[in-house]
Amino acid sequence: MSAENIGTASGLQRVRRTILFADLVESCRLSEADEEGTAARWRGLRLAIETRLLPAHEGRLIRTEGDGLLFVFEQVLPAVRCALEIQRACRLTGASAASGEQLLLRMSLHETELYADDRDIYGRGVNLAARLYNLAGPGEIIVSQRIHDLLGHDFSPGLEDLNECHLRHLSAPVRAYRLGGEGPRPVIAPGTAFMPELRPSVAVIPFVMRSATETGHDVLGEILADEIICALSRTSELQVTSRLSTTALRDRDASADQTAELLRVRYVVSGSYRTYNGTLVLSAELCDAKLHHIVWAQTLSDSVEAIVAGESSLTAQMVSHISLAIVAHELERARSQALPTLESSTLLLSAIALMHRGVLEEFKRAGEMLEALAQRAGRQAAPHAWLAKWHVLRFNRGWTDDRLGEAQRALESARRALDADSQSSMALAVEGFVQTNLLKRLDLGEQCYALALSANPSDSLAWLLKGTLHAFRGEGRQAVEATERALALSPLDPMLNFYESLCATAALAATEYERAIELARHSLRACRTNTSTLRALAIAQCQLGQMSEARATVTKVLAIEPGLTVRGFLERSPSAPFATGKLWAEALGRAGLPAQ
Repeated sequence: MSAENIGTASGLQRVRRTILFADLVESCRLSEADEEGTAARWRGLRLAIETRLLPAHEGRLIRTEGDGLLFVFEQVLPAVRCALEIQRACRLTGASAASGEQLLLRMSLHETELYADDRDIYGRGVNLAARLYNLAGPGEIIVSQRIHDLLGHDFSPGLEDLNECHLRHLSAPVRAYRLGGEGPRPVIAPGTAFMPELRPSVAVIPFVMRSATETGHDVLGEILADEIICALSRTSELQVTSRLSTTALRDRDASADQTAELLRVRYVVSGSYRTYNGTLVLSAELCDAKLHHIVWAQTLSDSVEAIVAGESSLTAQMVSHISLAIVAHELERARSQALPTLESSTLLLSAIALMHRGVLEEFKRAGEMLEALAQRAGRQAAPHAWLAKWHVLRFNRGWTDDRLGEAQRALESARRALDADSQSSMALAVEGFVQTNLLKRLDLGEQCYALALSANPSDSLAWLLKGTLHAFRGEGRQAVEATERALALSPLDPMLNFYESLCATAALAATEYERAIELARHSLRACRTNTSTLRALAIAQCQLGQMSEARATVTKVLAIEPGLTVRGFLERSPSAPFATGKLWAEALGRAGLPAQ
């Protein structure tokens, strides 16, 4: 039985309808200026709507609320056309009115299941439609995601994506679109639509001293917090609150919830310390304030002298623990919830983590997350840039043979990122990655990396990829300098294995084979199935004469990618035209990789 025929004991029917809200803008001001004239024009407009426009589009007036009107339609397309006709009638009515006296309506459209009787309609969907019109400026029509999806491509040129918008009394943001262009005074001006935050936010509160056996240790908590803030800020994957904001909370006995609300962050790092016999013992915790959940807690220690001298390992340990805990927590949420319910920051961070793990199913999931995020936050560069990188990695790892197809898709994503932000260093770096690794246009790749570093001299990914390009050419010294600089810029832990893998390739080009083995093995701890890392390891082992180890490594490569040959390696690698490529191919052949 269809929803149209389902009744209830109360006499209500469960039906699916399209709701149109319309509200007269500044009716009180208009009446104050010209009560009789406004009443006459409003009456004439309503008469035209009720007698001509509604019947023509099979709509029905349900009720009036002050100067607001509620209409209902059985089909979406007639409702949309009727809304456009009503706005056109408003413009015609106002053509002869003095400036400032035109009748302007703000309108909203939503399609939903609801309860109906002969007189009215009820339900959550009605409430959403009523909230949406608050996003409309005078003379504008705002439509919901549901309307957008049902209209398909027919109306897509006439729909402006406002991204996710927050509405009163709704716990989650909703996706909204403007139909037919902005009005004279848009609530959301073009280019200023709500942009979802793509990075998890974290605040580090100065640690509180609980006890000390020596004087002068009361500032150590601030010193540690400052160093942790500085170190965390070097990664572009987290949004870190400045020390100026967090220091103000040093002496306040605020809970994690209160701190998060004051600073508008999701994660709060806090704790206390004590000192004795020249040793500092720190008890720290990371809290997800939104879920009221302790994500990580640990006790760490080091000498006071090392902390004061800036030589303590505490900061590095804390940054590693915090970043790993945030990533693990976000991944846990990403695995347990449907994509549409996840926050944008969870989608991006989880996708970054999964795409660098070297597991095919996780890699596919990362692609789905990035596609969803690119739809949700289409005006931001990051989702498109990461999606471009995803396409490059898909080919590099041997999960597709369609090199040109992946290159085209990667370039399209990179260009979308640059359309969103022409100065995005990451988008420029990823475009260079596409040009270098997929299209083998190393000159164009080098230009992209130069532009990326001009836009942001501290972009670790641009330095890393630039170093890899030098490695392909056999420019070992430049390759090592650039990749080591990238590694020193402290990428977030989920990408560390990727950085170490490319650093190993740079070490190969510099004939630093022991260093290449060290980096490759460390990278493989986090990602055992990355064939690029395994190939670098096998080449280094072979060049050092460790032939049994090299053959064992190539056996692992072939277990993951059984069709790989020396010829296939050269066809894939940008190093093929250079002496490095020939040297590496020969080493892989000696280690047991089939010729063709």
